[in-house]
Amino acid sequence: MQQAKFSLSPPLVEFLNDYKRFGFKDKSSMVQTALQRMEEQLTLQQLQQSANLYAELYEEESEVRELTETAITGWPE
Repeated sequence: MQQAKFSLSPPLVEFLNDYKRFGFKDKSSMVQTALQRMEEQLTLQQLQQSANLYAELYEEESEVRELTETAITGWPE
């Protein structure tokens, strides 16, 4: 596993030092879990923004609505 060096503010260092209280075996596993959750949240946020843009486009562009309706014709509900 690769290592990374970074700096933390004193309150974050104190928080990280409480890794056992939060059920982590070490500081590394706590940081890894936090970064994985952040990555998931950011991905979800990007997907939501993309869906919102597509919904906006669908509402504003009649050609897109017609194309979508034509494409789904015959699909099971």
